[in-house]
Amino acid sequence: MTWQENYKRWINFAELDGELKGQLADLRDDRTALEDAFYKHLEFGTGGMRGIIGPGTNRMNIYTVRKAAEGLARYIEEQGDIAKSRGVVIAYDSRHKSKDFAMEAAKVLGHHGIQVYVFESLRTTPELSFAVRYLHAFSGIVITASHNPPEYNGFKVYGEDGAQFASETANVLVAKVNEVENELEIAVAEEESLKESGLLSMIGDTVDQAYLKQLETITVNRDAIEQVADDFKIVYTPLHGTGNRPVRKGLAQVGFKHVYVVKEQELPDGAFQTVDYPNPEEPAAFKLAIEYGKKHDAHLLLATDPDTDRVGVAVKNREGEYQLLTGNQIGALLLHYLITEKAKKNELLENATVLKTIVTSELGRDIAKAHGLDTIDTLTGFKYISEKIKEFEERGDRSFLIGYEESYGYLIGEFVRDKDAIQACILIAEVAAYYHTKDKTLYDALMDIFAKYGYYREGLESLTLEGKAGVEKIATIMNDFRENPPAEVAGQQVVVREDYESSRRTFVDKGVEETITLPVSNVLKYKLEDDSWICIRPSGTEPKIKFYFGVRGETMEESQEMLEKLVGEVMERVTEGEKA
Repeated sequence: MTWQENYKRWINFAELDGELKGQLADLRDDRTALEDAFYKHLEFGTGGMRGIIGPGTNRMNIYTVRKAAEGLARYIEEQGDIAKSRGVVIAYDSRHKSKDFAMEAAKVLGHHGIQVYVFESLRTTPELSFAVRYLHAFSGIVITASHNPPEYNGFKVYGEDGAQFASETANVLVAKVNEVENELEIAVAEEESLKESGLLSMIGDTVDQAYLKQLETITVNRDAIEQVADDFKIVYTPLHGTGNRPVRKGLAQVGFKHVYVVKEQELPDGAFQTVDYPNPEEPAAFKLAIEYGKKHDAHLLLATDPDTDRVGVAVKNREGEYQLLTGNQIGALLLHYLITEKAKKNELLENATVLKTIVTSELGRDIAKAHGLDTIDTLTGFKYISEKIKEFEERGDRSFLIGYEESYGYLIGEFVRDKDAIQACILIAEVAAYYHTKDKTLYDALMDIFAKYGYYREGLESLTLEGKAGVEKIATIMNDFRENPPAEVAGQQVVVREDYESSRRTFVDKGVEETITLPVSNVLKYKLEDDSWICIRPSGTEPKIKFYFGVRGETMEESQEMLEKLVGEVMERVTEGEKA
């Protein structure tokens, strides 16, 4: 169906939502905007969907949400009456339309006779994951677009283990969603009738308390917290999202007494008015937190994204200025602390295993290896880490220690099966408190790790390419690197090429190939003779293509110089390709 046919189908639909009808009227003379809104159906991938809010088949609105929910309902129906009775838990964050979209999904599921549990107010993504497990539900949904700009929202689906659906099941669900032919004609039940019948239950405090109780298991050395609690100061900002209550309660219950919340960013706000981009990876997101840090002479600054699955950290460096740590650096600090402190207490299991993604720093692997532990790589996306945790449980041959990714996502306690910024805030604060007892900051601790294992540096460059033209451009870039792989970058020979789409790993110097055993994904990775590496992948959730870089040097200066060379040469090739 052409975009014009989709557009006509919508404007001729007599019962079209009034707000969407008005927005379409405003766009009637903007052919480019209409084409982008209708040229395809918003893609429902293996993790769900995410898009700009507005009218059209390629937008987030009540009809595309209903379509996603209808596909899930059909899938659950095929699993039988027990699956229907176990039901679906739904959470939503502070974004525009989140509550509305949550209820639309509930009304579609309820129409199919599926039990639905909806949180009575906004909740975090990790608590949704926990709730699915706690309530023994069959599935879960969270309405969020994570750290995307305010015009976005999304729909993420979870399985009965509290993780996003594994690849094979997710593909079945995607097919079910794609089978829905007309998103405008999906039947929904009335909210009140669902409540009266008992098919719709509103949940909240009971799940909150159970989750908070589990958070107490995250700490390793409560004595360190108690030792510094009277003077240790934390500044925290939820960036207008869902983290305010759970993060503060979590920190308080393990013993932190002085937590200062950035008032301007404390309350939920889908417009995220104090930041351009509600992403704790962005230095600008810490502007107000740093001001508060200076005011209170805080030892630690924390910022979580809108759905509270990612956390950023800033600490004082040796010049006394607040410096943001990267996701890789935070992960290394957490990993090192867990290993060393658990070992002191004889709590480190012999089969303890670290999980990280293929674009995450190799520093974690070196730390783990030095202590006799294995590290397993997964594809980018936390659901792959969760799949491995489930595999460990089923096989019984390994125990999970920590899972993390460079994009500020961490999981310590298995009671959640997605990245959990609340868990991470608690453990990061404990690590900082521990080093405070040694008259050190987290920055000092990081420098100690670098001195022992090497000066690891990583970089990320992203190109935002929106709309139909952007999709095509991203495909062109990937095809160029796939068909014309670099032989040398920054004076270093490429010794290994990995293509996760063809599942081929090529050892260039040996002329040998082997099969990559991870799931198929549109990712390319190149390893250089000095152990530097480059990885290229389109984002699965944003209109971006991402370029990852990793190096290790004997000094910080050496690492920085090599990183700049890698980034410069690769991005120059991309820029030249755009001009061609």
